[in-house]
Amino acid sequence: MIDRREFFSWTRNTLAGAAAASMMLRDGTLQADILGESNPGCPHFAPRAKRVIHICLCGAMSHIDTFDYKPGLIKAHGQALQSSDKPDVFFGQVGRLRQPDWAFRQRGESGLWVSDLFPHLAEVADELTVIRSMVAETSNHTPATFQENSGFRLNGFPTLGAWMSYGLGNESDDLPAFVVIPDVRELPAGGSINWTNGFLPARHQGVVIRPKGEAINDLFPARPISPGAEAAARDLVGEMNRRHLARHADDDVLSARIRGYELAARMQTSVPLVADLEGETRETKKLYGVDRAETADFARACLIGRRLLERGVRFVQLISGGTFGSPRRNWDGHENLKENHGLEALRIDQPVAALLRDLRRRGMLEDTLVMFTTEFGRTPFTQAAGDVVGTGRDHNPYGFSVWLAGAGLKSGIAYGSTDEIGWKAAENLVTWPDFHATVLHLLGIDHQRLTFYHNGIQRRLTNVHGHVLKPILS
Repeated sequence: MIDRREFFSWTRNTLAGAAAASMMLRDGTLQADILGESNPGCPHFAPRAKRVIHICLCGAMSHIDTFDYKPGLIKAHGQALQSSDKPDVFFGQVGRLRQPDWAFRQRGESGLWVSDLFPHLAEVADELTVIRSMVAETSNHTPATFQENSGFRLNGFPTLGAWMSYGLGNESDDLPAFVVIPDVRELPAGGSINWTNGFLPARHQGVVIRPKGEAINDLFPARPISPGAEAAARDLVGEMNRRHLARHADDDVLSARIRGYELAARMQTSVPLVADLEGETRETKKLYGVDRAETADFARACLIGRRLLERGVRFVQLISGGTFGSPRRNWDGHENLKENHGLEALRIDQPVAALLRDLRRRGMLEDTLVMFTTEFGRTPFTQAAGDVVGTGRDHNPYGFSVWLAGAGLKSGIAYGSTDEIGWKAAENLVTWPDFHATVLHLLGIDHQRLTFYHNGIQRRLTNVHGHVLKPILS
């Protein structure tokens, strides 16, 4: 029997100890404070969801063209904005009001309003919990996306996936707790800051897996190596790491790097198995749209995401859209929203609806939380100079829509509302801290108790804000 001090020294200074500690943390037989970390004690109560898959739409999806039906906007089409408030829009141009470019219909048994832009999602409307009264603190994409993911507009703060990894640990020995699958076209604005661990221990950062081409860079040697030579090299590296760690016992980045190399060795087997879709049935691949050129990329992302969840990954983030430029490869429909949103929706509508159907039929939706979010919405008036009904819409942080599905939620409902033209949230305003507090609650976590001491402050995902949205809970 070794005492606490001896065990601490062993786990800090040997690779075997680090690996054992990781498994014991996962199994709950070792408290995190022994390793010099804060102990969040999660879950704080019985969780309704065990895992999360987050579809993140970069560029700002228009709520008034998708999930927020506004007959008043249709009636006011072509009119000037009637408001004493001066619109604070990103490009400063306020044109005439414009009706949605797609017809809205009530869907399913619930009668939830969903537009024709998402015909496949419309078919699973009864699974959705739509929040129509989201508000953001900025109309600038990059800080708004940071806030969507981390709760803060500045970079350097841990993202939701990192907090979940920190709070709940890893269920898998051969895959990370937090995986990100970016758009195949490019990374979002801010790049890896959108899945950073911030000030949390480095091992909680998201790991990128691509749905197309090489899944992870440098996972395999550049040229063939014999098993004997590879084993000898690993033994040598292990000994060097052990000695180096013994001299730098409190170096979190070094410890995380060593754990990363250990995990990478196991991922040489696990990642190819996850990324290889040959074991999926023809019916499943057709359901997701793997066989269609328009949907193939995001279909593979959704299908790999489901396979990661099945293998114990806690948090999977799927990103739709990249950086901002010309031509636009995201949801930033300034110039021609109908063309922009039509192309982007075509890429993801069938795969996301298939993900919901597939999770449901596999019995996974009962304890999986699906999130579908965007950094802010778009204006009901067009981005145009003078009295013109333009074809694009500007940024709108004052009211927009997101949706959730799965564990612990009332489904087929809409919560909150915007004003009659869809410009500003008018009832039951929801901030990102409220949203994040609710997500953590579904995971069995009290957002006020999940903290990490940093620079003299007990930091948390929701800062000093946030209320759980109890009306949407089942």
